[in-house]
Amino acid sequence: MKKIKLILENGETLEVEKGIIIKKVIDDNLSSEKKSAILARLNGKVVELTTPIMEDGKLEVINLSDKMAHGSYVRTLQFILIRAVHDILPSATITLEHSLNKGLFGEIHKEDDLTEKDIEKIKIRMKEIISEDIPIRKVAVTKEEALKIFKEYNMDDKIRLIKNVSSKKLKLYELQGRYDYFYGSMAYSTGSINLFDLILYKPGFILLFPHEDDIDNLPKKKDDKKLAQVFYETEKWGNILGVPDVGSLNEKVLDNDIIDIIRVQEAFHEKKIAYIADTIASREKARIILIAGPSSSGKTTFAKRLGIQLRVNGLIPYYISLDDYFVDRAHTPKDEKGDYDFESIEALDLKLFNENLTDILLEKQVKIPEYDFKSGTRKWNGKMIELPKNGVLIIEGIHGLNEKLTSKIPRQNKFKIYISALTQLNLDNHNRIATTDVRIIRRIVRDSLSRGYGAEDTLKMWDSIKRGEKKNIFIYQEEADLMFNSSLVYELCILKKYALNELMKIDSTSSVYYEALRLKSFLNFFKEVDKDIVPENSILREFTGGSCFYKY
Repeated sequence: MKKIKLILENGETLEVEKGIIIKKVIDDNLSSEKKSAILARLNGKVVELTTPIMEDGKLEVINLSDKMAHGSYVRTLQFILIRAVHDILPSATITLEHSLNKGLFGEIHKEDDLTEKDIEKIKIRMKEIISEDIPIRKVAVTKEEALKIFKEYNMDDKIRLIKNVSSKKLKLYELQGRYDYFYGSMAYSTGSINLFDLILYKPGFILLFPHEDDIDNLPKKKDDKKLAQVFYETEKWGNILGVPDVGSLNEKVLDNDIIDIIRVQEAFHEKKIAYIADTIASREKARIILIAGPSSSGKTTFAKRLGIQLRVNGLIPYYISLDDYFVDRAHTPKDEKGDYDFESIEALDLKLFNENLTDILLEKQVKIPEYDFKSGTRKWNGKMIELPKNGVLIIEGIHGLNEKLTSKIPRQNKFKIYISALTQLNLDNHNRIATTDVRIIRRIVRDSLSRGYGAEDTLKMWDSIKRGEKKNIFIYQEEADLMFNSSLVYELCILKKYALNELMKIDSTSSVYYEALRLKSFLNFFKEVDKDIVPENSILREFTGGSCFYKY
């Protein structure tokens, strides 16, 4: 057998047989990393541990702290859960739906309600599968063979998805005779999973696993009740529209039913915004409306549409930008790297902001500052606000839900709204679409059209954006009086063309190449739809252009 040379991460050189799989090399030569290895990097390319080594090169082990390896860990855990449910409740159907309570929410559909006893049996079976350290096989099959397998499983969701895939061959994974399709890589075996929990959360469950920033511990338990309610409401909308998954959505596109889907979805949004406006109007003392949400949630368009509905209720909206309350750049706090931290709440002049709000509520005429981003200083250009008796202030910004922002204003005078694109649409029952993926696609399209940033720039900024959101937004989301889900079931059909055009420009030498590859693969599941059929007041227009509210 021909020998080839490998250089390990520690500089050690090995001579191994050509065709040996990466897992065998790790087991024989890297005992300290044997358990933690999830994926590997071979000559700079990220690969699964089942990959055979066919040429000389460099081999690096990737563990759970890496984003891609973390995704493989979670995917493997999901497959173990699916296998365990099939063993314990053979006639049941499992759906993996969305993030919740720092874990993954899903449902097990069977004749009677899911119980603690069911969960305990499934968890015990999962632990057995993990302790047996069963290899997970990757199998290449034709599209017809895959459709036959999933027809035998009565998995219509998989059939709908695969039917419109252009590839003639597909990669399936097999665990103890059970086949499934997963969008993304998988760990070598079930023994790669060393930490998880499964908790009853009616009507379903929460699957817990370590996060990238703390791979040795499970996240602390929490209960995002308001967020759970929004997801439940969105699921009902999906059922009304008849689009529980991407396969169903693609069928609507092919059958020319997408225009009706768009009209009904936009009507859902308008109805919800009207309800929020009615609720605000019913609270006479609530005169300051604070809107917060993560990047690319559509806050600007939402605020404008809410303003229209408030006027229908006889209220006059006035808009204040938190950006105008930045302290002079010389006084801006800095982060741990020594860079200006514009996302810190201390980057705002909280004293002046609260003084202005107090005077505005007293219906005084108040001089409002304007911030000059070019010079990094505050300007006074004669901008004034005087709130009439039927006036309300609308303030949009990342700190809107943090009570520190408006500490001098009584809670009864404030109405807080959390907005995010909380997608309920998944590829199929076992492959979810992460909320953050929808927002990053929105951001890529908007950045390229209006801000002169390429997809590579946006992807490189994204981790920093997420850290800021985790620190300044997500921890306060349950403080909101109401939540608004800005996701649109059809939006990725519209965004696909623009996002792919930008993602294609990222080459293999980029640090975000694999993230771009993942997003391209994900977007290719969607049928394209022309943006011209989207109404000009839609939140989606904030990202694609043509909005009557958001001017580039």
